[in-house]
Amino acid sequence: MLISAKPKSVDLQAKLFRGFADTSRLSILESLRNGSLTVTEIVQETGLTQSNVSNHLGCLRDCGLVTAEQSGRYVYYQLSDHRVKELLTLADVLLADVARGVYECIRYTQS
Repeated sequence: MLISAKPKSVDLQAKLFRGFADTSRLSILESLRNGSLTVTEIVQETGLTQSNVSNHLGCLRDCGLVTAEQSGRYVYYQLSDHRVKELLTLADVLLADVARGVYECIRYTQS
């Protein structure tokens, strides 16, 4: 469930993008691009540990980027909104044009 907020707040936008800025969280979001997955499937797709995936899924759920649905003994995670997938796709398109600049940028460091 998404909660409406004033989208013009720069601080709130920055907080949203922090959800995408972590490589583990981004890997999880990327793995969910094509549909629902269990934690085990996300671990297999991302190469992250189960505890790391579970921790980041908690964060992504708290931030409203991912939802979970119980089905029998399994919990399936999915992107909370089709616009999350669209944002990831738009990032791919943008990177196709500016990848060299992003790669060479010394002001953004990987953490």
